[in-house]
Amino acid sequence: QVQLVESGGGLVQAGDSRRLSCAASGRTFSNYIMAWFRQAPGKEREFVAAIRWSTTTDYYADALKGRFTISRDNAKNTVYLQMNNLKPEDTAVYYCAVKTGGPVVTAHHLYDSWGQGTQVTVSS
Repeated sequence: QVQLVESGGGLVQAGDSRRLSCAASGRTFSNYIMAWFRQAPGKEREFVAAIRWSTTTDYYADALKGRFTISRDNAKNTVYLQMNNLKPEDTAVYYCAVKTGGPVVTAHHLYDSWGQGTQVTVSS
């Protein structure tokens, strides 16, 4: 079982940048997929980005390409989400999740473990 702990959320202004971190503990394998999702009040949880532990290939929601970047540090068992040029509509709770193998998917219910989430609020 993988345990995930997110950090780095907070209150920022529109146009600012922010980096979120997700520290993983427990068993991790090279075929694991690490992902970020977000959920705004009253909305469904939506896919943000994903990356495999074993490759540098990353995946993004189309609307966020170019502003958000996912990366990982295998030595630290940590995945990051760099968010640039933040907008008020990026306000949400951001969650880290892991999928234990298989293809990268955007459906949140197919991920196996979740962190507790970190709130990001973007003021205009």
